[in-house]
Amino acid sequence: MFILRLYTISLLTLLYSCSSPQNEKKSNETETSKSLELVSTSSAQWTGVAVSKKNRVFVNYPKWSENVPVAVAEIINGKPVPYPSEMWNTAGGVTSFTAVQSVVCDGRSRLWVLDTNNPQFRGVLEGGPVLYEFDLNTNELLRSYSFPKETYFEDSYFNDVRIDITKEVAYITDSGHGGIITLNLITGEAKLFFENNKAVKYETKHLICDGIKWENKVNSDGIALSPDNQFLYFIALTGHTLYRINTNYLWDEKLTKTEVEKHIEKVAKIPATDGMLFDRNGNLWLGGLESNSINVFTAKGELKTVLKGSEIRWADSFAKNLDREIYFTTSQIHLPEDKRGQYGLYKISMDLLK
Repeated sequence: MFILRLYTISLLTLLYSCSSPQNEKKSNETETSKSLELVSTSSAQWTGVAVSKKNRVFVNYPKWSENVPVAVAEIINGKPVPYPSEMWNTAGGVTSFTAVQSVVCDGRSRLWVLDTNNPQFRGVLEGGPVLYEFDLNTNELLRSYSFPKETYFEDSYFNDVRIDITKEVAYITDSGHGGIITLNLITGEAKLFFENNKAVKYETKHLICDGIKWENKVNSDGIALSPDNQFLYFIALTGHTLYRINTNYLWDEKLTKTEVEKHIEKVAKIPATDGMLFDRNGNLWLGGLESNSINVFTAKGELKTVLKGSEIRWADSFAKNLDREIYFTTSQIHLPEDKRGQYGLYKISMDLLK
């Protein structure tokens, strides 16, 4: 009886060890490593990523400290090269970036660079935020857009941008004060919406990432435009409620701003995410800051985790190419500086969504 009992216990122990969470974690991390392709690494912290139709890859480095070697760079042979020139990336120059937070490529071979003009969160400098438009065929500046003072505040931080090339308009989130800014790219007219609405305000004062309590209150941050450009989706960084609005209401001159707000819709509760991106099939790709994961809110309204692993430390911004690949940066924002490793730029296949 003792021998049989000992054999049974040993067998159960073996079975448990083979299926224990620790072994499952190792298995999951192995699968994650196989699915992730490392495009580039950086010793400097980056946030935004953009990919052109010709697979040119761009990144930006926010001005969150004095030690920021470059504002915008193109990844060439795995290495960052200042874009569009050294001059543009020389602080204090006649024509130079100040505090870039986001870069986006559109379908018309243009690179959009969103400059908060709020270095180190010390307040928006004179002149306010700027959106730069570059021609990727010539690498020349086409136009720069400034914003009227009624569209931003001292604590504003213009965070992310999406471009509708059919209407030639832009949508921008303000994660500092909270709000959505619309910009007519033809006339240059800009408007601020929802600045006092809870939909653009933080929901919680902290997130738990890697077991670390990251205390911060960040407003509307992630933004995404549906494939048909009909709906604008947005979410606060320290929040879990995804909202959207039909873009037609934002351009209806007959409506007051209060009337426009009535058309905000709650979509779903999702993981805390920084950036967001739609694929052409209407699936919304997003991060999972509190679980080191990549998730998809599908066109059918289902939430799926497609990837999870220790490499995915604060998936920040997302971009896509024509080969059905998703690029994303990791910015490790939640970690103390002395605990951070190299910042990664990865790409994954959309085929992970099954």
